[in-house]
Amino acid sequence: MKISKVCVLVSSLITAGFLSAPAFAADKNPLSGYTIHVTAPHMMDGEVIGPFHHYCKPINDDVIQCILFESTEPNARMTEVEYMVSKKLTASAIPKWSHEKNWHDHKQEIETGRVAIMNPSDPKEQKALADYVAGTDGIIFHLWPKDAPIPDGSVHIAQSVGHWEEIHGKIPKDSVGSKK
Repeated sequence: MKISKVCVLVSSLITAGFLSAPAFAADKNPLSGYTIHVTAPHMMDGEVIGPFHHYCKPINDDVIQCILFESTEPNARMTEVEYMVSKKLTASAIPKWSHEKNWHDHKQEIETGRVAIMNPSDPKEQKALADYVAGTDGIIFHLWPKDAPIPDGSVHIAQSVGHWEEIHGKIPKDSVGSKK
């Protein structure tokens, strides 16, 4: 996507109001602006986990960063961080072996039908966001091991279900989200 199209998209999202209202803090600070809300399951160690609630914001034309939670409850654990990076930037900055092992294609993930856009809620804005994100690759850092009482310092790379399926074969849709 050309920068001018990105600027138009971001401007329309700001005008629509869902990129300007802070999700967590009234004052301007690094947490302001995490108003994009999507859900998607992930793969960890061959197991479908989630879906995870991604609260995201664009930080420039090439990067959207997301903080991921297990639920929308006030005390939900923040378990993951995801970066959505333009394909042109990942192609130039990430070695091929790392891209194939650690990154996933958001176009492919969206096409599985397992991603739900919660905010924005307007269908036209959802389509514009999905079209924009389809031009990015993602990497997910899983920080809180399953069933652990606290993070233990280990960091794992979670994967999108669609990327895992491309390598290992299809998973029935009804099994996604059934395990946490």
